[in-house]
This record gives sequence, C-alpha cells and structure tokens, in this order.
Amino acid sequence: MAKTGINVIASIFPEGLCKEESMKNVAIAKLGFCSPWNWIKPKQKRLLLIASAKNRRNIDMVNGKKVNGISIGEVHPFMKNTDNQLLIKDNGPDKQGHACSIGRFVEDRHVYRQTFIIRSYEIGPDKTATMETLMNLLQETALNHVMSSGLAGNGFGATREMSLRKLIWVVTRINVQVERYSCWGDVVEIDTWVDAAGKNAMRRDWIIRDYSTQEIITRATSTWVIMNHKTRRLTKIPEQVRQEVIPFYLKRIAIDQDKYDIKKIDKLTDENAERIRSGLEPRWSDIDANQHVNNVKYIGWILESVPMNVLEYYDLTSMTLEYRRECRQFNLLESLTSSTANVTEDSNIDNNNSSNRKADLEFTHLLRMQDDKAEIVRARTEWQAKQKHNLSSE
Repeated sequence: MAKTGINVIASIFPEGLCKEESMKNVAIAKLGFCSPWNWIKPKQKRLLLIASAKNRRNIDMVNGKKVNGISIGEVHPFMKNTDNQLLIKDNGPDKQGHACSIGRFVEDRHVYRQTFIIRSYEIGPDKTATMETLMNLLQETALNHVMSSGLAGNGFGATREMSLRKLIWVVTRINVQVERYSCWGDVVEIDTWVDAAGKNAMRRDWIIRDYSTQEIITRATSTWVIMNHKTRRLTKIPEQVRQEVIPFYLKRIAIDQDKYDIKKIDKLTDENAERIRSGLEPRWSDIDANQHVNNVKYIGWILESVPMNVLEYYDLTSMTLEYRRECRQFNLLESLTSSTANVTEDSNIDNNNSSNRKADLEFTHLLRMQDDKAEIVRARTEWQAKQKHNLSSE
C-alpha cells in the first residue's frame, strides 16, 4: 500500500487505533456500518475486513471457521468496547493449503461442505438473498466439490476422463425449495453430494443451513447428464467416467418424496400465456466456460414476466426448472408466464404431487427463442405472502 494510502487510513480512524508500521501491505475496509462521520447507521452486525496484500491465499484459522477462504474470528482487542462486531482476518499461511480454504469433506468424503457470507451485491430490495444468489452458491459448491475431490479435468466441473473425451455435465432439471432467505451478512453452510439417477444420469442434492443456528433453510435436488462439448449432443455416461464418480455416491435425498415437485411442467403458448416479455438478449457476461448461457441466468429472465405486485409482496418459496436446450449469446428470448389456481391443501396432491407443500400463488413459465419459438426452459414457481412466510419461518 502506498504511504499516502496509509496516511489516509490513519487519519480516518481514531488516534491509536492503528499505526503505520503495522499497516504495511494491509488494506482495511468497513462493510455495512457507519463511517467515522456516522453516515450510515447499522441495524445488524457490523463487519470489519482485514485482508493482506502479501499473499491472496493466506488464511488465518480463527475459531475453526472459514468463509469463502477467509476465517471468521473473535472481536479484535481494539474492538472490545463495541457490540456485535465480526472480525474477518487474513494474517498468515494456512497450514492445510488452499484446498481447505474453499471447503472440506465430511462423512467419509461423501459430503462436501462449504460456508459463505451473504454479500451486499447478493441481496434484493428487501435486503435478503435472491433465488439467483442461492443458485449461484449451489453451483459454486458443486464445482468446488469436483475440484477438491481430485477428479477435476480441464473442463468446467468435468472429470479427467470426461475432459479426455470432450464431455461436459449439463443440468436437465432442478428443484429448489426455500424455507427462509438469508439476510445481508448472514453466514450459510452448504452441503452437497451426488448419487446415480438411472443408468445415464447423476443426481446432485444440496442443503443450506443457517450457520449460527444450524437450521436447514433451503433444500435442492437436480439431475445431470453428459453432453459432447463439440457436437453439443447428449451421450451416455462412459464406464470410465462412471467408475470415477461411483466412490462419491451417497444414498441420501435432500427433499422428501412427498415434498418433491415431480409433476411435468405444462407448455405455455401465445394462447394460454397471461404475460409475455420479448426482446431479452443475453450479454457476453452471461456466457460461462462451457460456451453457453449459464443456467442461473435464466432465472432473472423468467421472473421478467412475473407481475410486479407478486415480486414485491410474495416470497419465491419453490422453483422447478426443466432445461430443454442451450442458449447462446446472440439469441433473442421471450419470457412467458401464466398463473394457476391458488394451491390448497387438497389440490396439492393432484397438482404438485407434494401434499405437504402449500403456497398462496403458483405460476407456470416458459423461456423460448423469439424467432422460432423453440423452448429453452420450462419452469414452475410457488409463492407465499411475505408476512405469512416470515411468521412461519420464525
């Protein structure tokens, strides 16, 4: 850090808080709380971040907890007179190496566990994490699971045997069910594991816990198949790939059968769609390492055709996505939405095959090509009034 930068920092903080000789190569940032002039007053925890510029992979293990490769520790001595402050500190090499900084294996290496802190740019207008945030965290945990397992090849989540054959994983269906959304600054703990799904597919499940209470706040399950990266066609799982992943299979489900949304999603057309939003265009930043639009990006486009009063006054408690085809950068898209009858306790069995899941509103969605109307994603969402949902989560 330049000397001028050190002087600026020293001038901001109270006298004696930090000294120049101890501030070399260290950047201090205050997140989510007031400046010395009390511009912003916090309603929740205050956060102090200390990150060393010496080594971006350095990690100091404090209280045995890491968040995104950074440890959460106790309040620093100069913070002892303040309340509810959280210290994140990077102060030296991690003895266990970088692999441990992104997560760890538990339960005989069958479950991969990783912790995250919900950042300010991952929340919506109500200051809670969004469905897109959750899906990104699930995807990140899954990729790190493959990387940490020692199976990773040179592809985006592909194993070595898959990379040799130019194969990649693609998701065909995912169901995410949310009990409660985390708030800005909350720490969540995510577990993920895999199992076979028939002869030529793999199932990946997740659970998200509130780290402080260990309450399970989100459950998700998904089905994955293999596609040839060059021909873009689906293919059977080669025996060599199967032998790579079998040791990691775990016979466990995140969502009980009576709560899992397994009903086929009906197709929407111009005739039965209540709302249509056209002219949606992927950006370059929406393309992932597999050279197509990342599956998480579809969520935002799907919600573009949902009524504003629903987005404002209801929580998205369940989302099921059925992926039909890839989308590239220069495709123009359309988002279609149609509401269904309110889901009641009696109709759940017939409509959703999930007798223990209740919602106030349910919508069917379709994301399609604007030119030829080819389907990209079918989706179903369930919503609950925010006041009711918040009360039931407490």
